[in-house]
Amino acid sequence: MFSIKCCQSVSLFHQQLGQYNKPMKMHFMVSLMCTPFPTLIKTHLKNKHQISVEEVSSSENGEELSGVVYNARIRDSCRAGDVDKAMKMLAQMEALGFSLSLGSYTTVIEALGSVGRTLEAEAIFREMVHLGLKPDLRVYNVMLRSCLRKGLLELADRVLVEMDTLGIGRNRATYEALIDYYGRAGRLNDVWMVIGKMRREGFVPDSFVHSKVIGVYRDNGMWKKAMEIVREIKELGISLDKRIYNSIIDTFGKCGELSEALEVFEKMQEEGVRPDIVTWNSLIQWHCKAGNVGKALELFSKMQEEGLYPDPKIFITIISRLGEQGKWDVIKQNLENMKCRGHRRSGAIYAVLVDIYGQYGKFQGPEECISALKSEGIQPSASIFCVLANAYAQQGLCEQTVKVLQLMEAEGIEPNLIMLNVLINAFGIAGRHLEALSVYDHIKDMGISPDMVTYSTLMKACIRARKFDKVPEIYEEMESAGFTPDRKAREMLQNALLVLQQRHCENPWLNFARQHGTRTVEIGTTSKMRNGRM
Repeated sequence: MFSIKCCQSVSLFHQQLGQYNKPMKMHFMVSLMCTPFPTLIKTHLKNKHQISVEEVSSSENGEELSGVVYNARIRDSCRAGDVDKAMKMLAQMEALGFSLSLGSYTTVIEALGSVGRTLEAEAIFREMVHLGLKPDLRVYNVMLRSCLRKGLLELADRVLVEMDTLGIGRNRATYEALIDYYGRAGRLNDVWMVIGKMRREGFVPDSFVHSKVIGVYRDNGMWKKAMEIVREIKELGISLDKRIYNSIIDTFGKCGELSEALEVFEKMQEEGVRPDIVTWNSLIQWHCKAGNVGKALELFSKMQEEGLYPDPKIFITIISRLGEQGKWDVIKQNLENMKCRGHRRSGAIYAVLVDIYGQYGKFQGPEECISALKSEGIQPSASIFCVLANAYAQQGLCEQTVKVLQLMEAEGIEPNLIMLNVLINAFGIAGRHLEALSVYDHIKDMGISPDMVTYSTLMKACIRARKFDKVPEIYEEMESAGFTPDRKAREMLQNALLVLQQRHCENPWLNFARQHGTRTVEIGTTSKMRNGRM
């Protein structure tokens, strides 16, 4: 049976989540308390897919379906992406006394893992092992990727230990799953450790690995290191593919070198590499960040002309910039253009986002927004929930942001680091730093590694609340976690230390700046701190 490890927080955070009389339970970490028996999956599936007598007795042309037919149809449904149908048929066949074949077990586990339904995949995986069937390396890799994607580190470690115990060697896919996780967590040393093991096992790092390394250096503010990797790739004669090009473009964009990013974009197309949604999103995002909304809109239009589906996360960035300038007519025109191009469903998403900014008054709260999406035939994903939450967070609407998180959990989607960072930001904008710190504690308790966004957002929250003494503490935690603070983080530290000095506080954190020397600030030079120069 399953046991959910719940994380608890301070009472203020509980109250914001509407839990005034009892501790809030957030289902972040999952572990198995005992070996599941075959009845586990039957019970689980029966609860998830209530089976009627008529359904169990389903037949075709007056003849009941055989176990062979059920297995074949379950595999077909999984390959077609209809996982719910496959699980319903699995419940029916087990109620009739039939069992999955080895091939069907593998297909079902892969299908569940690919859509993030890790708990069901784990239950079926354990039943498979209990029945004496031997999962192959492909199944173990599926389970590993699924666990890491969900941040279920205990289960991921259990998968790796089991592989080693059974003598199942790791292949390229195993190492790439680990590199992907460590890369997203910003754990550079662990990325290099896995790459070292890969090489010792005879696997030469490919474009996937190189793009991850570039991304980790970029996200840690180490632009020069990232570009050194690019030069090394060229010297080794490795052709640049879409992944590497995207990493280079994003690196230039993040460090503000937009002309170089556009040059790489042009070269990419000259080399016959077609830009994908990731390429366009990166260019649009960084032009918006730089305040060049005109160029961002130009790229946004070209992307649609190429037949690519617009990304809600990018459109909300455009909305934010245009909204700041009061150009709601431009937003409305872009919505109409998308509808004319046939993006009816995406238009519904964007219309909801625009409404959140208070211009089109049709939907009033998160529940109405989600209902509107569902009425358009759109099943909200983790990405959409994060976008909606961010829209509320940008206005400091904490209750609405928390409500989006609750709706996300109600849909069976576990909160990820992006969502929790958004929640920190919402509390920070509202000046409620205690709740922001509470979310940060949750992230650590869950075993998820905070990223640069987590630390920077938390520092901003403390500055808004005028809790300047907390800023150096967070900064040190960020450095201890292996991150290289970027320019904005250093500037926030400088400003906090300046305020502390002006208050004439006998604060031990003032030594922090002196110990870091030119890496942080010259305390006595006010003009340097205000201008952000080192």
